[in-house]
Amino acid sequence: MRRREFITLLGGTLGTSRLAAQTQQATRIPQIGVLSPGSGDKSDASLETLDAFGPALREIGYSEGQNIAFDRKFADGDANKLSGLAQQLVERRVDAIVALATPAARAAKRATSVIPIVAIAMADPVEDELASSLARPGGNVTGTTFLGPELVSKRLQLLKEIVPGLSRVIVLWHPRAYGERTMAGMLKEIESAALSLGISLRFVPVASPPRQIIAFRPCL
Repeated sequence: MRRREFITLLGGTLGTSRLAAQTQQATRIPQIGVLSPGSGDKSDASLETLDAFGPALREIGYSEGQNIAFDRKFADGDANKLSGLAQQLVERRVDAIVALATPAARAAKRATSVIPIVAIAMADPVEDELASSLARPGGNVTGTTFLGPELVSKRLQLLKEIVPGLSRVIVLWHPRAYGERTMAGMLKEIESAALSLGISLRFVPVASPPRQIIAFRPCL
């Protein structure tokens, strides 16, 4: 889904929510919750993704502080904080929630089945129980997906093409980044690809913000 289509999708969600809000309280402007696993400072590359739709919303008539407001919540790299932050947005009665990546989308969906959720860059929304199907999502979650499991083996193949003599790969992964079925699918895909490519894998779980940066050199 292209950026303009995504913004149009969010704008349509806001329009529906805004009409309902205006019926209840004419002076209230739409409140949009933003939920991210990352941090809110400029060192976090994901912040650029969240900031990108701000200027685009202005193209369709929304200006922050005038006819739309944002309530931004950041987990600072700790996925365990997402559920509490999502609940705060629900208690604030936001009109829609923009969730960055699958962990944030799952936390938002657990917190509410009513407030519209627009998720950016989900892995597999069906396997992660965020949507009934891609054709008919149902529920209150929509957004974009990169269908993670299908691309994992391709990434390993590309790495092998770049480094032909590659024999060992360290895989950094977050055990709870996605749903159990999606994570199992990703692990199965990369293990199968590694076997066919003659590559040995070492899995290193990273479940919380690192206390220090660890550098790995290619294993040839």
